[in-house]
Amino acid sequence: MRTDSSPGTLPAREHLPAGDAGTPVLDVVIPVYNEEKDLGPCVVRLHDHLKRTFPYAFRITIADNASTDTTPQVAQRLEAEMAEVKSFRLEQKGRGRALRTVWSASDAPILAYMDVDLSTDLNALLPLVAPLISGHSDLAIGSRLARSSRVVRGAKREFISRSYNLILRGSLQARFSDAQCGFKAIRRDVAQVLLPMVEDTGWFFDTEMLVIAERAGLRIHEVPVDWVDDPDSTVHIVKTATDDLKGVWRVGKALATGSLPLDRIARPFGDDPRDRDIQDVPKGLARQLVGFCVVGALSTLFYLVLYSLFRQFSGSQIANALALLVSAVANTAANRRLTFGVRGRGGAVRHQAQGLVVFGIGLALTSGSLAALNAASSDPAHSTELAVLVAANLAATVLRFLLFRAWVFPDRDGPRQDSSTVVATHNPSSPTYSTAAGGHQQPGPLPQRPAHQPYAQGATTTTRLRAGEAADGTWRDATMQLQPVRPHDTDPGDPR
Repeated sequence: MRTDSSPGTLPAREHLPAGDAGTPVLDVVIPVYNEEKDLGPCVVRLHDHLKRTFPYAFRITIADNASTDTTPQVAQRLEAEMAEVKSFRLEQKGRGRALRTVWSASDAPILAYMDVDLSTDLNALLPLVAPLISGHSDLAIGSRLARSSRVVRGAKREFISRSYNLILRGSLQARFSDAQCGFKAIRRDVAQVLLPMVEDTGWFFDTEMLVIAERAGLRIHEVPVDWVDDPDSTVHIVKTATDDLKGVWRVGKALATGSLPLDRIARPFGDDPRDRDIQDVPKGLARQLVGFCVVGALSTLFYLVLYSLFRQFSGSQIANALALLVSAVANTAANRRLTFGVRGRGGAVRHQAQGLVVFGIGLALTSGSLAALNAASSDPAHSTELAVLVAANLAATVLRFLLFRAWVFPDRDGPRQDSSTVVATHNPSSPTYSTAAGGHQQPGPLPQRPAHQPYAQGATTTTRLRAGEAADGTWRDATMQLQPVRPHDTDPGDPR
């Protein structure tokens, strides 16, 4: 799993400012492999749609994945006929490799891709990218599984798609509804720090990117789409499904072991400038309460089972102490991972030691309750003992959550003062984003699509790229160090 993204969290999202400039706002990538038949009609139809409906400058990029038919010649012809069309040639196969390479080399602030068969209705394209332009979301995906979507496809593909998404929900706790729809978009500043963390170069690329983004707290916008299955699709279902399951295992393992630096692509609380003055806002309190209650309920059942077993050969006090000790270790480990999101082995021994202190407090409460019960009755019924222990454990649970949150697993993410905050700055005087190491530069305006002038003039050329290389030959699959947009983004007095 790649972990070489630049340090520092992403800044708050902002609406791309409107205005005139030469850089396209949207770069739509069409990855192809041996698509000589469908490529021409696809690009012509997409180009016509964008010309008629999209209000800003755009580019269509054909990413040829080492095709062996006449696809490269078709791409060159389309590039010669339409100024907004460009073509890249990669000498290795893989949709994920093509998207990573072209997106990383693109200068457009909004990056998208769609399959060459255009199964998705193009009327969903503007709703797909609008939340990214406005600053509302980080990524956007088309969903064929939304209630208002209209889909025409066979029962076999329907079953496979829904089963795959159920696997993602059950194994990776994914909340997005459709990982495989070939209709997605991402902000370029997000892509710069997210793509180096994505390892897959094939069909699992989409899923891995979405899972990492969601776990990091990025906002994913879903657009219901109308979708008609392509009966001539060349996707090998069995091989793709096998590779996807391997990818699910790999990503799940990386998330479980904490090898992904998700904090590097996290957003601050609130994207409204007024929210930056809010201090001491509890982070994830509702989610932590739900997780703690679930873990607590399971731990209580586990504790009662252990107590009943130990009670067969020991007194009530010894059985209570042993059952509480074992369940406390399991409870601390579960809350550490599931409730408070602490991953990896770092600090595990200290957390267990602190958990044992909390266990001691719980033991005092429950043991005291049993002592009071035995003082009141010389031979209390087993059901009465259990009832008293449940009541005592409820009181201990409230205290345990407060101690866990404030002492064992406190939120130590203080205000960041690192001047290397990562954000892509849009420069109106240059077709690329600024990568200066110091100083501050205001973002340029959002370019409008010229009314009567083509996007670019000059001779037709097809740029050949190796996997992991940009158009200028300088990209090496690593995130660029970019400068802050606003001075106060890294002001030491910033309460964030």
